[in-house]
Amino acid sequence: MHSVRYFILASFLLLFSCESGETPLHLGDWWGAMDVSQEETLPFNFTISKDANGDYLMKMYNAEEVVIVDEIELKDGTIRIQMPIFEGYIEGTYDENGIQGSFIKESLNRVVPFHAIYGKRDRFEIAEDATVDVSGVWETHFNIGLDNEYPGKGIFSQSGNRVTGTYRTNTGDYRFLEGVISGNSLKLSAFDGAHVYLFTAEVSDSTMQGTFYNGNHSVRPFVGKRNDAFELLDANSLTYLKEGYEEFNFSFEDETGKMVTLSDQRFLDKPVLVQIMGTWCPNCLDETRFYVDYLKQNPEVDIEFVALAFEYAKTKKKALEGISRLKERAGVEYPVLLAQYGTSSKQKANEKLPMLNHVLSYPTTIYIDKAGEVKKIHTGFNGPATGEKYEAFKKEFEETVQELTESEASVSK
Repeated sequence: MHSVRYFILASFLLLFSCESGETPLHLGDWWGAMDVSQEETLPFNFTISKDANGDYLMKMYNAEEVVIVDEIELKDGTIRIQMPIFEGYIEGTYDENGIQGSFIKESLNRVVPFHAIYGKRDRFEIAEDATVDVSGVWETHFNIGLDNEYPGKGIFSQSGNRVTGTYRTNTGDYRFLEGVISGNSLKLSAFDGAHVYLFTAEVSDSTMQGTFYNGNHSVRPFVGKRNDAFELLDANSLTYLKEGYEEFNFSFEDETGKMVTLSDQRFLDKPVLVQIMGTWCPNCLDETRFYVDYLKQNPEVDIEFVALAFEYAKTKKKALEGISRLKERAGVEYPVLLAQYGTSSKQKANEKLPMLNHVLSYPTTIYIDKAGEVKKIHTGFNGPATGEKYEAFKKEFEETVQELTESEASVSK
């Protein structure tokens, strides 16, 4: 009898020690930072909690955006935080009050130093009251004076010292940015699990001059001026079929190895939307989630979707794993085909799709009618961070789909 009791007690103690052997993370508010240069740090706020199963849950905040991370491993004083859907992860050492490590994207050989401390803390420190108000529209030019200069449209809202908004470009947006004005110095940041964005600028009433840090691998100067009338190029005019090509087609394999083309039975006599994207791309994920929600909410619409994934994963196996992860975690039921791996080069993508004048942006969506004619090509994606532009895109999208399906119905009659 004593031996039985001893066995039960020993088993309980062993179980307890296994469950509590790892140093726990404090639950609640945390402040994290990425070192994008020797002088500049990109901060962001997050919380740590536990779900119903007792597993750790991390929520990262960028203005109105909440990024939920549910893959956190603790072992022997080390921590690994796998980002949702995307390849990147945070890895390092930790104790209950802090984390010291790096944000790593293996396929791109990119490592950004990272640290975090427990406790509630402002995203950016504020040294003084704001002396300028950046609310409104800013005509912006990145890489000013260089061969690869490109335009952007800054759209900001300011309350006291706090600033939110984004920069739109001809190929997409720079996510939900959040930051402050301290005196006349502007700082904005976003970390969404894939992109590490920091913008710093000195601002007057009508101009700004600054620097855009994309992780620690890219530093771009920019200038801006107030211009409420400024607008970027029409997203439907940038990409088109080259002269001599009358249709769009492809032949790529899905995650099972099956070759898929637009001549397959599932696409015949139906409107088709072809999405050029990458599983590494947050703007593509925003667009994918929009498409998934649309299809769920409109099951009666007779239209097909197919995605062509251009992946920077170094191996085919890794690229296919990324596609499977996207489909599972985002609920994608339409085919996602592996068009390219080893690089996300747009020039290489153009070689795979020679009928296009260029692949300018991930994502790009090609709208094809029932007869196989390309009706429209939309470059980039104005995501939720762009506010009114996102709402305008949704309206335009629904009108275009209605035109395609009504055309289909009239032909069938």
